[in-house]
Amino acid sequence: MPPLRVEMTNSIDTELIQKDFPILSTQVNGQRLVYLDSAASSQKPIQVLEAMDKYYSTTHANVHRGVYAIAENATNLYERARVVVGRFIGAPNPAREIVFTKNATEAVNLVAYSWGRANLTNSDVVLLTEMEHHANIVPWQILAQQLGFEIRFIPIDRSGYLNLSEIDSLLSGVKLVGVTASSNVLGTITEISDLIGRAHSVGALVIVDGAQFVPHLPANVQEIGCDFFVATGHKMLGPTGIGFLWGRETLLDAMPAFLGGGEMICDVRKDGFTPNDLPYKFEAGTPPIAEAIGLMEAVAYLEKLGMANIRAHEIELVGYALDRLKSEFGKSIEIFGPSNPQDRGGVVSFSFKNLHPHDISQILDSEGVCIRAGHHCAKPLMRVLDVSATARASLYIYNDYADVEALVTGLYKADKFFGI
Repeated sequence: MPPLRVEMTNSIDTELIQKDFPILSTQVNGQRLVYLDSAASSQKPIQVLEAMDKYYSTTHANVHRGVYAIAENATNLYERARVVVGRFIGAPNPAREIVFTKNATEAVNLVAYSWGRANLTNSDVVLLTEMEHHANIVPWQILAQQLGFEIRFIPIDRSGYLNLSEIDSLLSGVKLVGVTASSNVLGTITEISDLIGRAHSVGALVIVDGAQFVPHLPANVQEIGCDFFVATGHKMLGPTGIGFLWGRETLLDAMPAFLGGGEMICDVRKDGFTPNDLPYKFEAGTPPIAEAIGLMEAVAYLEKLGMANIRAHEIELVGYALDRLKSEFGKSIEIFGPSNPQDRGGVVSFSFKNLHPHDISQILDSEGVCIRAGHHCAKPLMRVLDVSATARASLYIYNDYADVEALVTGLYKADKFFGI
C-alpha cells in the first residue's frame, strides 16, 4: 500500500472536530473506533448532548400549556428551535412552515396521508425515482392501494444519474413527484431543478427527500423550488426521534390534520373539532422538546463549521476513498454511483465478487471499522443494480484519510480471510 496521506487541504480541522465526539474515543474489539456509517445515523457532538442534558436538568416542562416560568422557557426554546431549523434550510416563514416530526419517514407519511388523501384520485399518477428510500415509496404504495392511483418511476442510468430522456411522457397525468436530493446508496446528488420545473409546468407538486442532503450541503428550499421538503435530525448531528417537514404555507394551511389528540386543536365539541393554526395542526400530543433543542444545537455546530467547508471536506475525502479502493482492488471491486466526487455525497457503496457484504462488515468490525451492509432500505434500487445488497461506507466531518486507510486495511484482511 502507498504511504498514508496525513494532511487534508480543506478548512475542516478533523482532529479538532473528533475531540467534540465522545464516542470516537472508545474502542471496539481493542481497536480505535472508525465510524463509517453516518448515512444511517451520524454521531453526536458534546455540544448537542450537553444542551439536551441542560434542558432536562434546568428547564423541562411541557410546552404551550404552562404559564409558569420554566414552562414558558421550554416553550421559547422549542419555538426558537423551529425558527433556527427553518432558517437553516431557507424557509420563508419558519414559524408556520416547519413541522416537527419524529423523523423524515413520518414527514413523508404526513404529506401522503394528509395532502395525498385530500388531493389524489384513481385517475392520478405519482412519479418517483428508482433510487428512492423506502420512506418515499411505501407510503405512496399504501395510499395507492387505497385510492387506486398509478405510481411510475424515473429510471437511473449505469452511472447512477437520473435518466430524464422520457420525462415528458413520464410526467403525463402526474400530480406529485417524489425525489431524493441525494441517494443514500449511490451517493448521487440529484439535479432536481430541471425536474422540479418540468413537474410544475404540468401542475404537479414536488416532495424532496433531503435526509442525505441537509447534513452535507447548503440547502435552501426557496432556491430548490420544491413544495415539500423533509429531513431528519439524527443524520445531521442531532438526536434520534426528531425530523421535520417544510411545506409551502398555502399548502399546509389547506391540508387536513394528520394525527388527532391534544395540541392540534383549537376546540373540541361532541359534534367535531376545530384544528389549530399552523404548524400545531400537525403536532398532536407532547412534541420532542429536548430533541428539538438538541437539533437546534446541531444546526449551530454545522453553521459554525460552514456548510461550504463541510462540502469541500467531503469531496476531497470521497475522492480519496474512490481512488484508494479502485487502485488497490481493481476489477475485484464494483463501486456504485457517479465516479466524480463532485456529483456525490459522502456515501461509497461497493461489492466484491464472491463475497457477501455482511461478511465484509463482520471482518471490518473486528478491526473497529463500522460500515453498513444490506439493502439500505432501497430494495427497488438493489434490483435495478442486480445485487441483493452492498457494503456502504459513509463519510462525514469527523472522518479523515486515516479512516479511509483503516477501511482499506480491513478489506485486505477480508481478502486474506475469504480470498476475494
